[in-house]
Amino acid sequence: MAKYKRVLLKLSGEALAPENRAEGILNFDFINEVAQQIKKCVDEGTQVAIVIGGGNIWRGAKGVQVTRSRSDNMGMLATTINSLAVKTGVENAGVPCEVMSALPMDKIAEYYTSEKAIKYLEQGRVVIVSGGSGNPYFSTDTAAVLRAAELECDASLFAKNIDGIYTADPKVDKDAKKLDKLTYTEIIDNNLKAIDLTAAAFGRENNIDLIVFGLKEDNSIVRVCAGEKLGTVISN
Repeated sequence: MAKYKRVLLKLSGEALAPENRAEGILNFDFINEVAQQIKKCVDEGTQVAIVIGGGNIWRGAKGVQVTRSRSDNMGMLATTINSLAVKTGVENAGVPCEVMSALPMDKIAEYYTSEKAIKYLEQGRVVIVSGGSGNPYFSTDTAAVLRAAELECDASLFAKNIDGIYTADPKVDKDAKKLDKLTYTEIIDNNLKAIDLTAAAFGRENNIDLIVFGLKEDNSIVRVCAGEKLGTVISN
């Protein structure tokens, strides 16, 4: 039984890539596994909107010859590639899916409006919003909490390569401890790298419940949508 009626699922672009990056930018076997989980959530009654990062293709300015604005525009295009790949997986799982873009690209994706996206969600379709916020200087973390607010989601679910937020980098510090709960104020005041600070400020202002959990944990998306306590909960 689903706990949430509507969620915003933020998928890490890097988590969608093969472990051996020589094999390419997308692991379609894993994307199909994620799509099957999304289908289960929809079947259980949860409406699912998705924002996807682009880190498997482009992450930040790669050199001094690329300005921050142009680099971010390249990242927005990367999220669109990932969104079309996940759409393919979701449709192959038997769930209707729409890709809507924050950037005008009508031959590839419908232009995003919250009103149309909500109509699609209410029809049982999965909605993937590509292009981040449509503006440079704002991360896909920020885009995810923005869409969660616009689409009146019950929670924003951040599926990452790590199973939650720790007191330090667990790959570096063996004494790092996973945190079950955090407040947005703790993230901002302590400059924690849990999520983008702009996203944290927006989440605090709009009182959005956010859960950071491991995408590659067994059936994790379904379990979080059902209300199982996984990862780290961020709230006010």
